[in-house]
Amino acid sequence: MSEGIVFNIEELTMHDGDGVRVTVFMKGCPMRCSWCHNPEGLRREPELLYKRIRCASCGACTNIPCSHDECKPFGRCLHVCPNDCLSVAGERYTPERLAKKLNGYKRIFESSGGGVTFSGGEPLMQWDFISEVIDLLDGINVAIETSGYADGEVFKRAIQKLDFIYMDIKLFDPDEHKKHTGCDNELIKRNFLALRASGKPFTIRTPLISGITDTRENLEAIEKFIDGAAWEKLPENKLAGAKYAMLT
Repeated sequence: MSEGIVFNIEELTMHDGDGVRVTVFMKGCPMRCSWCHNPEGLRREPELLYKRIRCASCGACTNIPCSHDECKPFGRCLHVCPNDCLSVAGERYTPERLAKKLNGYKRIFESSGGGVTFSGGEPLMQWDFISEVIDLLDGINVAIETSGYADGEVFKRAIQKLDFIYMDIKLFDPDEHKKHTGCDNELIKRNFLALRASGKPFTIRTPLISGITDTRENLEAIEKFIDGAAWEKLPENKLAGAKYAMLT
């Protein structure tokens, strides 16, 4: 049975496409951006989040016998903490279960012109699962937020099945891109050209990271490359630092 791993479902969002939307954050990403604001989405498998600042060192999570199946992978009880220090980033879904949940919002989507947006992490890492979910949706508009760093054939199959694509172009210079994301950007550039040729509606996004992506040289190079395509420059999210400390 196919399954996907989701680390967040954000309800009734307004910034991930037209209308009121539900954004599904898929776990796993091949890139390691130095400014990543969803570090809990980098690894593919579910992982423990530990709010150290709340911990009273009582030892209840490790000293009290626990038989919960969901706790076994982490070697401690997730439910016994009196200060609610423990949680898990990453929940397993079947396509049927996730589609049923998303179809429950259909009336809201219809009244607002909204739909579902898949984000991450990098959602194209779980494209086969997402594709199965889309097949089970009841006429719902579907968008994606992607880095564009994906196998070219996967990328082409995905954009043909989606209604709208948000794609990042973070850094144009290949050396700077490798330095700050851990990945070469030639694949991203090729996928952008395929996206533009596809005829599907899309918007390019660039996060404005101080001293890295917001330089005049970088923005001018991206502007020339995308050649008039719709382009959003996103302000830096500086609230993600606390998440890194929670990852065990």
